[in-house]
Amino acid sequence: MFAKASISTIHFLRSHILQLEKAIHKAAKLKNEFELLKTAPGIWNILAVMIMLETGPIERFKKVGNYASYCRCVQSNRFSNSKSKGKKNRKNGNKYLSWAYVEAANHALWNYEYIKRYHQKKTAKTNNVVAIKAIAHKLARACY
Repeated sequence: MFAKASISTIHFLRSHILQLEKAIHKAAKLKNEFELLKTAPGIWNILAVMIMLETGPIERFKKVGNYASYCRCVQSNRFSNSKSKGKKNRKNGNKYLSWAYVEAANHALWNYEYIKRYHQKKTAKTNNVVAIKAIAHKLARACY
């Protein structure tokens, strides 16, 4: 009985999610970048819309590194004489883009074999969080 109720709830929510996605696509003025973003591994419709809208005009970033930094996909450590001098500007950038690229990295990890291999290689050297963030960084660079 509980399983039937859960399944009906899932179907109900899925239909509402589809309606919301249609409304978002209609309200958002989709550009050519939307179709290009969907070609990146792990990025589906809603993430592509979110990345497109949060990024804005890509021309405002002079280099790919500037965009990756804006997406919070790189570290912001400051060193002097091999000593850490604080974590300045670590909250700079767009936290929503950071979240979107981490979500895309997780989704790509589930669905693409070559990304799984890269993740395993990276996890052997560091931990899981660093490996996922490295995949997110590569996706941000590819989407630039």
